[in-house]
Amino acid sequence: DVKYLVANGVKEIILLGQNVNAYNNENYRLSDLILEIEKCKEIERIRYTTSHPLDMTDDLIEVYRSVPQLVSQLHLPVQSGSNEILQKMKRNYTVEHFVDVVHRIKEIRPELRVSSDFIVGFPGETHADFLKTMELVNYIKFDSSFSFIYSPRPGTPATKLEDPTSMSEKKERLSTLQAALNTFHQEQSKDMIGGIEKCLVTGVAKKSPDQLQARTECNRVVNFDFNELGLIGKIVDIKIEEALANSLLGSLHVI
Repeated sequence: DVKYLVANGVKEIILLGQNVNAYNNENYRLSDLILEIEKCKEIERIRYTTSHPLDMTDDLIEVYRSVPQLVSQLHLPVQSGSNEILQKMKRNYTVEHFVDVVHRIKEIRPELRVSSDFIVGFPGETHADFLKTMELVNYIKFDSSFSFIYSPRPGTPATKLEDPTSMSEKKERLSTLQAALNTFHQEQSKDMIGGIEKCLVTGVAKKSPDQLQARTECNRVVNFDFNELGLIGKIVDIKIEEALANSLLGSLHVI
């Protein structure tokens, strides 16, 4: 499949799965697959999503050292910063394990950007549990994340748990969490201003037909002026000039 995509000019491979880093085909693991893809030198970027903290194994962490095409961006859902809530969610890992995984990869890739998923208001989540989530957010300073209020799924064990927290309190917690996540996202966007980013040009900008849209290695959208459509599908250098709420503005950097 990868060789077929390479023959058609593809520059970035994204390995997708509900729990992609649990991939194991007769002891052929995700790390082995990444190492095999790395042999296709035409591929300039490799991503994978979505991951589970329990399956961030030593071999997978180590490929960050040996495969430069593997992007320095990781989406690793944590859901909560409280071990008690993680246990109720049956996530089977601790906050300490999650932090250790992030630290180990950052030792190899100090520039690593980490995004995550959060659920607030899980049945039984106390204010103290929520504060632990905020402590984790403030410690890791996630690049970007998805966050939601817990919604019951019919037939799941969580529907039988007591849930004394009001919806208004859950909404307030979500608002507090999202404000912090957005602050860190914007701060990291502003830090990119003035820098040169390698970006994969994906097409014409959605809101401006006079611009092209591209993606940075950390998966931010960058819009920039262009003089030819032939750039689509290529990885180019873009100088970041402005950070907007949901995207960046830049200009094509030509040496």
